Amino acid sequence: MPATHNPKVPAWPPKSAPRLFVENELGEGSIVALEGSHAHYLGKVMRVREGDAVILCDDATGEWAARVKNVDKRRVELTVVEQLRAREEVPDLWLCPALLKKDRFDIVLEKATELGAARILPVITRRCVADKLNLDRARTITVEAAEQCARTALPGIREPVKLDAMLKDWPDDRTLFFADEEGGEAAADAFVFSEGAVAILIGPEGGFDDAERTAIRTHPAARAISLGPRILRGETAAIAAISVWMAEAGDWFDDEAA
Repeated sequence: MPATHNPKVPAWPPKSAPRLFVENELGEGSIVALEGSHAHYLGKVMRVREGDAVILCDDATGEWAARVKNVDKRRVELTVVEQLRAREEVPDLWLCPALLKKDRFDIVLEKATELGAARILPVITRRCVADKLNLDRARTITVEAAEQCARTALPGIREPVKLDAMLKDWPDDRTLFFADEEGGEAAADAFVFSEGAVAILIGPEGGFDDAERTAIRTHPAARAISLGPRILRGETAAIAAISVWMAEAGDWFDDEAA
């Protein structure tokens, strides 16, 4: 006879279990010792106790259920019990956003993580109001976004580079879609017929200057696209571009139904 679910037995791990990304690769039966902010979060904020469930991700093997083994003032030990999901497959999409003011760039980092960008490559242009990025803080933002959205993969993030250096070293086999406020092919049309590795370049608050626009448009890997008739802020353009690409060519696209 088929197995039946006993409603009196709660699901394990419960959906309310805390979720954390950890640095070490996980495996069944391994012991994970958490200190610092992770231990504070579990012990002081979530008030976990021995036997409680915690969901762990390692950005390598996927998502695992763990059980609290021991809690003290500065350290929480957990035993990894079983794998829940393998690391998700991520479409090969890079986002190349020009640096914005800190709060607005935080939105770019958070939403690019939620939407599934594989890598985030910040770019410095002449009209950028910022020229530095706290990489540790940026990674913290992406990790927190992934934890809140139950993702099992994190985007890679690199140090910001100047636009001319990025164009000089750009890989020949990756299309660079350039969101040009002065116009280009409709993004949805360009994306639906794109194949292989791609990236999307988003400009700063003041836009690209004429010399930068010329350099981008003449690059052999670049394709100018339009994100519609309205002027968008940098963070809005990044979110819109990723969303349209995911719908037309990424993992929102159902190729079996096409």
